[in-house]
Amino acid sequence: MVKQNISQLQLVRKNFKPVLPSILKNGPKSIVLKFGKPTESISDKEILKKIFTNTYGMPIVKFIKGKNSEVVKRTIKVGVVFSGGPAPAGHNVVAGLFDALKRTNSKNKLFGFLDGPSGIIENKLVEITSSMVDNYRNTGGFDMIGTGRTKIETQQQFEQVKKTLTESGISGLVIVGGDDSNTNAAILAEYFRKENIKITVVGVPKTIDGDLKNPYIETSFGFDTATKVYSELVGNIAKDACSSRKYWHFIRLMGRSASHIALEVALKTHPNIVLIAEEVFDKKLTLSQIVDKIVDVIVKRAQQNKNFGIVLLPEGLIEFIPEIKELISRLNDVLAENEQPINSLLSIEEKKNFIYTKLPENLVSLMKDLPEDISSQLLLDRDPHGNVQVSLIETEKLLIDMVKKKLSELKKQGKFEGKVSFLAHFFGYEGRCCDPSNFDANYGYSLGYTAAVLVLNGLSGYMASVQKLIKKPSDWECCGVPITMMMNIERRKGKEKPVIKKALVDLNGEPFKFLQKYKDNWSLTESYTFPGPIQYFGPSSICDMTTITLELEHKKK
Repeated sequence: MVKQNISQLQLVRKNFKPVLPSILKNGPKSIVLKFGKPTESISDKEILKKIFTNTYGMPIVKFIKGKNSEVVKRTIKVGVVFSGGPAPAGHNVVAGLFDALKRTNSKNKLFGFLDGPSGIIENKLVEITSSMVDNYRNTGGFDMIGTGRTKIETQQQFEQVKKTLTESGISGLVIVGGDDSNTNAAILAEYFRKENIKITVVGVPKTIDGDLKNPYIETSFGFDTATKVYSELVGNIAKDACSSRKYWHFIRLMGRSASHIALEVALKTHPNIVLIAEEVFDKKLTLSQIVDKIVDVIVKRAQQNKNFGIVLLPEGLIEFIPEIKELISRLNDVLAENEQPINSLLSIEEKKNFIYTKLPENLVSLMKDLPEDISSQLLLDRDPHGNVQVSLIETEKLLIDMVKKKLSELKKQGKFEGKVSFLAHFFGYEGRCCDPSNFDANYGYSLGYTAAVLVLNGLSGYMASVQKLIKKPSDWECCGVPITMMMNIERRKGKEKPVIKKALVDLNGEPFKFLQKYKDNWSLTESYTFPGPIQYFGPSSICDMTTITLELEHKKK
């Protein structure tokens, strides 16, 4: 736990009062639950039924106004844990959870597990007090209790979690995380139900990447703030490009498994080129074809004496290029199946030569054709979920190198005379821990409140859901959604595992259609927009507006 230092802005933001949906305004004791019909997973139903024998098929639970005296009668202890990377408004989730518990019964207690899921395993926790919460309201980061990426998956870990929670008298656990972390919440809920242990596990959707998204989770908290911050940075660079008129800026944005951030930032800033990974995969574009498309725009702009521009790409782009995706998939299996012999090799070249013996000839050839530093980056340690750490692969530099090579060839052929300079950027950590926008401050607080309602009513294996986000916060709707209905089976570390299905950019959705309509015009003109910093104060139409993505998705509803 890091001591909080308060700036002048934070002193003012501390007094910001998040707006609750009207259903939550009178607290959990004024909410009764309406249960819907049994639910099904999005796919792999029979397999998931066997894995989640006690929690599969639970109904969606809506909140309606009514008297609920049961939640007032008992005193409970609840634990909360941050899992995975930080996202703006995490502290407001804790604040909402704390306020809802205390409002229901002043003797209720909230405990924070330190440094992520490992804190549960290692029994590292701290009681969250009123003064502690007050110091972190409306602030960014997860530094109130810290976070981590430990995955709870072994029988020994399950038993240790059970031991920690039961000995501490904690009857509810709220896991704040992304798709993998909420999958973990579902697995823990199933484990406790199977063991006949009355511990409720509830998930809260968190990821700035935006890939935890479905009809019931319209967006995850943090996405709004992060895209506004990245858009400010891109807008600043675009203004510089217009001023100096001499650089092509290749900007890689966060988004390992989906391009939601790149799309939203593009909608906010109108770059000359934006690469949407899902479109690349859908059209089966090769690396060479992507480079050709970029070069085509550079050449056309050079003919107008515009040797500058902005290119946006998601960090996970390389995994969506079909030929590279196949290579990475096979590498994942080879590395998982040969972990010991590969780790015993000292040099990267020895490891490559060993791996070449395990890959088909076409993939060996592809890997050898990649720049040496990129092929080496593909062999870096995997993340805790077995995925390539694509944030460490400098795709923007790969594209710059290949574009330079192509332009050099065109010069030799007399087809290009422009003089182009390039700059590479990666915006990631800049957006993870900033203070939340008004939207995220309200949303995170409402999610925490909603999670409290679910815990107080003993609903385990659910994810807190706040919907109708295009409306005023007071008109938002709240419910609990069974985590299993969002799940499918995927291959991780060489094994088939249940996971929440990641939401990709919908190529038939309104946000992508909007991009398609204007991107050709943006490519050759300076249509850049400059969003500026997140607005906390000022006209509501500016400081409280939500993402363009949500506006377009709700356009026809």
